[in-house]
Amino acid sequence: MFRRKNNLEQDHVQQAQGAQPQYEKKYTDDSFWDKVVKFAKTAGREVIEKALWLYYAAQQPNTPLWAKTAIYGALGYFISPIDAIPDITPVIGYADDLAVLAAAVATVASYITADVKQRATEKLGDWFGA
Repeated sequence: MFRRKNNLEQDHVQQAQGAQPQYEKKYTDDSFWDKVVKFAKTAGREVIEKALWLYYAAQQPNTPLWAKTAIYGALGYFISPIDAIPDITPVIGYADDLAVLAAAVATVASYITADVKQRATEKLGDWFGA
């Protein structure tokens, strides 16, 4: 059992290391909040919700380094002005961002706790209403 868990964790580390490494280096808290606040309405509730889940999960002390690496890679991609589909493209501009965020959410799902979701819901309520 322990060996299997260790192998699974190694798989996650390898996935995290391969997930958008150039974007992880571009991530900063300030650039994340600038993008979220400025583009919350344009990006839409679903994109912002996933971004907030990841952000708050990364702030948890029990989230391991491999998971934080995956999270910061995805959030770095989200805040980057250069991505597969430019964010200024009407309607589909955030589709690639959502796909990257959703993949990261799936990868680190066990670290997205009820508390993380609650904090995100409260912030979403501030921006989008109840």
